[in-house]
Amino acid sequence: MSGAALGLEIVFVFFLALFLLHRYGDFKKQHRLVIIATLLAWYLCFLIVFILPLDVSTTIYNRCKLAVNSSPAESNGSYVTLAPSKQKCFKPWSYIPDGIMPIFWRVVYWTSQFLTWILLPFMQSYARSGGFSITGKIKTALIENAIYYGTYLLIFGAFLIYVAVNPNFNLQWNQLQTIGIAAANTWGLFLLVLLLGYGLVEIPRSHWNGAKRGYLLMKTYFKAAKLMTEKADAEENLEDIMEEVRKVSESIKYNHPLRKCVDTILKKCPTEYQERMGRNMDDYEDFDERQNSYPSEKSLAKLHKQVIYSVQRHRRTQVQWQILLEQAFYLEDVAKNESSATRQFVHTFHSQEPENRIIQYFYTPTVEWYWECLLRPWFYRVLAVVLATFSVIVVWSECTFFSTKPVLSLFAVFIQLAEKTYNYIYIEMACFLTIFFLSICVYSTVFRIRVFNYYYLASHHQTDAYSLLFSGMLFCRLTPPLCLNFLGLTHMDATISHKNTQPTAYTSIMGSMRVLSFIADGFYIYYPMLVVILCIATYFSLGTRCLNLLGFQQFMGDSEMTSDLIDEGKELIRREKRKRQRQEEGENRRREWKERYGNRDDSTRSRAVHTDQKESSFSETNASRPLSKYTRSNGKTERDRIELLQDAEPLDFNADSVNDDPLESDSGR
Repeated sequence: MSGAALGLEIVFVFFLALFLLHRYGDFKKQHRLVIIATLLAWYLCFLIVFILPLDVSTTIYNRCKLAVNSSPAESNGSYVTLAPSKQKCFKPWSYIPDGIMPIFWRVVYWTSQFLTWILLPFMQSYARSGGFSITGKIKTALIENAIYYGTYLLIFGAFLIYVAVNPNFNLQWNQLQTIGIAAANTWGLFLLVLLLGYGLVEIPRSHWNGAKRGYLLMKTYFKAAKLMTEKADAEENLEDIMEEVRKVSESIKYNHPLRKCVDTILKKCPTEYQERMGRNMDDYEDFDERQNSYPSEKSLAKLHKQVIYSVQRHRRTQVQWQILLEQAFYLEDVAKNESSATRQFVHTFHSQEPENRIIQYFYTPTVEWYWECLLRPWFYRVLAVVLATFSVIVVWSECTFFSTKPVLSLFAVFIQLAEKTYNYIYIEMACFLTIFFLSICVYSTVFRIRVFNYYYLASHHQTDAYSLLFSGMLFCRLTPPLCLNFLGLTHMDATISHKNTQPTAYTSIMGSMRVLSFIADGFYIYYPMLVVILCIATYFSLGTRCLNLLGFQQFMGDSEMTSDLIDEGKELIRREKRKRQRQEEGENRRREWKERYGNRDDSTRSRAVHTDQKESSFSETNASRPLSKYTRSNGKTERDRIELLQDAEPLDFNADSVNDDPLESDSGR
């Protein structure tokens, strides 16, 4: 069992990252390198969060062994040592042998730093580039990141020159490495506290509001009005871009050197636009460079970039609109079923996707009514209270974790109590719940924030490549300072506890922060206290109010604009509901007609066919009798008569005179 826990968590975290990426990304349409890079970034960050509790329990066991093996004469005041006969160390079930964790953390940490500072920014520019070849996209990405990389090189070069000139500094490679890690963690901690302050308040509040049916329905109406505006804007933008593509496609003919670029742009357009442009295009005309002015390859690359963005945005708004409609219909059904006397949940519309039979067997309409109308609100309220309690503990510990005598951080108190009894299961569960809650508060904010239309993580496979790569960058920059902050809250970091104890393997690869004392003793300790101010600002929705004043519509209950958007969204939902009801009624009528008259129509049709066959055979036999009077008996067979009848020309009803009896005309000729 020594390495089984590590192996199981490595496999589990991989499938967790793959599941989340499949929910937000599109494996079929997006580039494989984008999927692989984003998956690797998410996987490494989630892996750090899940493996760190094992590192803590292994470190506590190693400290116990060190305390047992050290004699009382050799021990100092930092160690809590007892006589070997009175103290016994129990090996944890998830113990990781010595030498594995340092190598593991070193590989994971430096790989994530390479991704976030070098590879992912380059791939962002590569993914958004409108070039038509790999060389062109790489060139564009290098040009866009020249300022980005040049700034870091300039700062690092200036620092090296300062250290080389100043004789008071005698830095070695390990110290330079520690300075680089400290600079990256400082940038990450600055952003971490901002996101953490928002998540600590918004997550419990969102679950508390989730128990309010009226609140959720009003917010859904508000979202519908905003999304309809965005949807109309996306459609208008797509129409404008497609018009430009049509003009370019008509101007650049089949034998133009840039026609391949135009064909590449056309492949990115929706199918209906491709068919429309294909019908209106005439490729029989040759191009003449002296008569017409043609766009350059650079302008076509810009148009290609605009097409990719507009098509992605249009598709995303269409999918989100359908999802929002389903959510609004379901919330309206919940509001109607709350007063149901039968206590069975009735849906207005049937699900368009086939449901699992196992779910249908257990999740009956009665069970659904009890869950949605009775149990779910109370469950969300209890969960909100639990999350709010965790948030209060985190805020208190962030403000007091620097105090070691007495220990005021509640997380440190819990870990130290479990350490005395060597209850490794409790230690790992407490560490996992703590760091998992911190991660949820930070990562959920990353998934929720939206920077206009440049960064937006949309579920149901609607996230573009740029946003996926940007989320990977944020995760790789936020996770290391998040873990260091967790170790500080639990006093497992020697920089915080001020004890000469064995550090965790994760802390050992970070190096001693004493090289930069103003960061170790100042910024890392006092800056997290800012989370109190951010929590207060989030509780009173100061950021929402500021955005609302700037013209960005936000959901606020006491705003007149919010009420207008709610009314508009309610009317939109009502209109879509009537439209879908008419469609379902038409389908039901056609289905009932088919079920009621389908068999009868088939039998009637078969009888009619059988009757027609009888009448035709009877008419053929009767017609053959008078026909024999007007034909000579020259030995012709019945087959010849049939061929003659088949070759007869149709009557010309526009002629001057038409004989009533075709046989008389034949005999006359």
